Amino acid sequence: MSTTNMATSSNYWEDLRKQARQLENELDLKLVSFSKLCTSYSSSSSNWDQRKRDSRSTADSSLHLSDSGSTQDKMLLAMTTELEQLLVNLTSVNDKMAEYTNTPGVSSHNAALMHTLQRHRDILQDYTHEFHKTKSNFFSLREREDLLGSVHRDIESYKSSSGVNNRKTELLLKEHEHFRNSDRLIDNAISIAMATKENITFQRGMLKSIQTRVTTLANRFPAINSLIQRINLRKRRDSLILGGVIGVCTILLLLYTFH
Repeated sequence: MSTTNMATSSNYWEDLRKQARQLENELDLKLVSFSKLCTSYSSSSSNWDQRKRDSRSTADSSLHLSDSGSTQDKMLLAMTTELEQLLVNLTSVNDKMAEYTNTPGVSSHNAALMHTLQRHRDILQDYTHEFHKTKSNFFSLREREDLLGSVHRDIESYKSSSGVNNRKTELLLKEHEHFRNSDRLIDNAISIAMATKENITFQRGMLKSIQTRVTTLANRFPAINSLIQRINLRKRRDSLILGGVIGVCTILLLLYTFH
């Protein structure tokens, strides 16, 4: 491979790495925002019935609540689509990097390139798993909220149609309120867990950034590694020579002593 081709090939690899790092940073930020949005959506849904009762007296307030819920749904849909597109783009960049490692003429650096490629693949796998997990948890929470809201609406419909607050209805309402309180406690615990996960994700990003810098320095200055290896070989050779001299002197001393 000529010098020009090698330089062009190296620039192509660096461009791919820059694209991968940029997409990974965007995914990290978007996943944190997506997690917060899902949590806020769940919290707002848990108070939906109460807000609906408070705003039932005016039609404008009810319309405002409906518009707010629709806006959140649109934001979630847009963010989900954007995250899926980012994951597709990052997968495409990783595929291009894999094709580059199989290109003839880059075998001399193949080990370092494969290590870098594997690291980017691991990051992609982690982000994909985190996205699908957050998305699955959100849909599970929303289905549960829809189910609970349906039960509450059925109870209110029965109460308004009968026009009598009998003992059985009151007991059902109290039991339902207890269940809602327990559900709010669970939501709070989930929110705390999500916040903890965000902190861990941030720390993981910092560690990955440090590891990337160290790897970049090691790849950028291969002469330092070669010099260190030469120093180690010279130390080992000197140790062997010194050991041989000491052994010969010991043998001569023993021969002299016995004679």
